[in-house]
Amino acid sequence: MKTVIVGGVAGGASAAARLRRLDERAEIILIERGAYISFANCGLPYYIGGEIRDASDLTLQTPEAFNKRFRIDVRVEHELLAIDAINRTVTVKNKASGREYREYFDKLIVAVGAEPIRPPIPGIGADKVFTLRNIPDTMRIKRYIDHNGPEEAAVVGGGFIGMEMAENLKRAGLAVTIIEQLDHLIPAFDAEMAADIHHYVRSKGIRLHLNDGVREIAEKEDRLEIRLGKSTLHADLLLLSVGVRPESAIAKAAGIELNPRGAIAVDGHMRTSVKDIYAVGDVAEVRDFITGDTAFVPLAGPANKQGRIAADHIAGIASRYEGTQGSAILKIFDMTIAATGINERTAQNKGYDYDKVYLYSASHAGYYPGAEYMSIKVLFERGSGKLLGAQIVGFDGVDKRCDVLAAAIRLGAKASDLTRLELCYAPPFGSAKDPVNMAGYVIENLENGIVKQFHWHDVKDLTRDGGATLLDVRTGGEAAGGMIPGFRHIPLDELRDHIDGLDKGKPVYLYCFSGMRSYLACRILMGYGFNCSHLSGGYRLYHAIMEDYAVIKGR
Repeated sequence: MKTVIVGGVAGGASAAARLRRLDERAEIILIERGAYISFANCGLPYYIGGEIRDASDLTLQTPEAFNKRFRIDVRVEHELLAIDAINRTVTVKNKASGREYREYFDKLIVAVGAEPIRPPIPGIGADKVFTLRNIPDTMRIKRYIDHNGPEEAAVVGGGFIGMEMAENLKRAGLAVTIIEQLDHLIPAFDAEMAADIHHYVRSKGIRLHLNDGVREIAEKEDRLEIRLGKSTLHADLLLLSVGVRPESAIAKAAGIELNPRGAIAVDGHMRTSVKDIYAVGDVAEVRDFITGDTAFVPLAGPANKQGRIAADHIAGIASRYEGTQGSAILKIFDMTIAATGINERTAQNKGYDYDKVYLYSASHAGYYPGAEYMSIKVLFERGSGKLLGAQIVGFDGVDKRCDVLAAAIRLGAKASDLTRLELCYAPPFGSAKDPVNMAGYVIENLENGIVKQFHWHDVKDLTRDGGATLLDVRTGGEAAGGMIPGFRHIPLDELRDHIDGLDKGKPVYLYCFSGMRSYLACRILMGYGFNCSHLSGGYRLYHAIMEDYAVIKGR
């Protein structure tokens, strides 16, 4: 049996290697348009910034080594021109010789990936406008920086690749501005969780233009003039990172079904609508693990798994792809940003009856030197307590907490399950009650009616006309540094002394720095018969959001 795989990197190369491990006698041909069949796609920005110094480190497998190890017919610099599903052939062009030929297949795996989106903006084709998809793109950017000595760069798009490129262009010595159409960086995150990111990125000297987009690009005096909706910027290079779209035109022409996003429609075995043709990686649709909807989520981890599953099915193993939950992580300088599952916008749009909790937890025991705090948001379904998603922003320890939450979501865990997890603990690594355990305890208390909460966006709607009691239970020193307008200050440790002066007929809304002391205050007041709610995430989160909004609005 002959299997032709079109496209290497994550999905195609994984499929080829897996198929050979399962079938030593299979004829396997791997066709790749570029010169590299397997490279560190996610590592490309770090070569530009100098973290990865040797370009050869970006190449994970050479065609020669791949052939020697797996006896696979690897044809680089060969471009797919057409698929003939009826006659089971692909038309391929040898880019070096210009010769076109047809190759027969018994099975075909399409793994051609996705291409950077280039919006129809006047001037988008300028020589100083770059995209980053592969090693040749990387080398073009690196050569331009090394040979031309640019001083200023604009990055259009504040997603994961845009952020990584912003950091690495900064490390390469350029002044950097990020332009993002939305009101916050990292569109996969909810806006309030980006407030800490914005503050940190600005502290590193990167300028942000949020709620704005590029309208036109013009070359003026050997520089780029970038006209936005609200202002005009100048730069020596522009990195376009506004997303990718599946390279599915050839598949469509062959009669293979696409979804509305242009991704190739597949089943759980990665089979397309055409018999014996599979699609994997960024060109293929996926099912959202949480919502069950079809989606387009271009990530390396899922692509590797899909390649393996397609090879399994060809070899007679009934593996299935169970969906993508969007687990992703980003390093921006020393900050770590991670997410898994759905965000709040998706929960709202899909009609979930959900709630959320915010925590501000240390990476390890507070008494052990070097503890760093992380801001955590967890979404859950009311009633069932089922976990829907999580977002974490911090420094040390973010990755492992998000990984634990990702695993819990994948296994269908409820918030109460988080309280029972027995996670590794020693003072340098965590706390006896890990932040993941704490998230479970907080949600469990809400679900059991032990405490009630309100959120940062509810503060503006709280009555200040005497119909409710509004309390700040932080210390005097904390309150002196700023309070939410309309709140009265009574420190937690003095609260019981003021019980008689509070009206039990009025609801009480209170806050502390992070939510822990306000929870304790609510339990005290509820013990005396008060109807009490506390601010989830506390003053720290509220102040960070309000401060960020003020900066964005003032620009």
